[in-house]
Amino acid sequence: MQLSTILANKGDFVATIAPDAQVRDVIGALAEHRVGALVVSSDGSTVDGIVSERDVVMGMANGCALDESVASIMTTEVFCAGPDAHIDELMQVMTQRRFRHIPITDPDGILIGIVSIGDVVKTRLDELEAEKAALVDYVTRGG
Repeated sequence: MQLSTILANKGDFVATIAPDAQVRDVIGALAEHRVGALVVSSDGSTVDGIVSERDVVMGMANGCALDESVASIMTTEVFCAGPDAHIDELMQVMTQRRFRHIPITDPDGILIGIVSIGDVVKTRLDELEAEKAALVDYVTRGG
């Protein structure tokens, strides 16, 4: 299954925040949108970085104040995927690199969505349930 299918099911909303916003704004936006990460974007359409709950905790542990900028705690090297990438590829990257959120961008680098590990797990479970139902139907109908 391609990532475009996941985005079609979940929608294309992406919570973003400007790099010059304050860390306290990150905390508020994470709570408001009930998400684990925000894409950091100066214009709302390109990816400058990503900031997660983990980044906030690590920043606070290292003495970051709530009035410091998002840029001071964000992750700047962001792995992005295209909408035509396959879910199996994404699962491998997320597992190996310990990413929980992957921004989805078009060929021009414009942000078109975000996929979380929860989205990936839900999609795989739905696929497995559909396969199981097909097999049960096949067996009960006698092949």
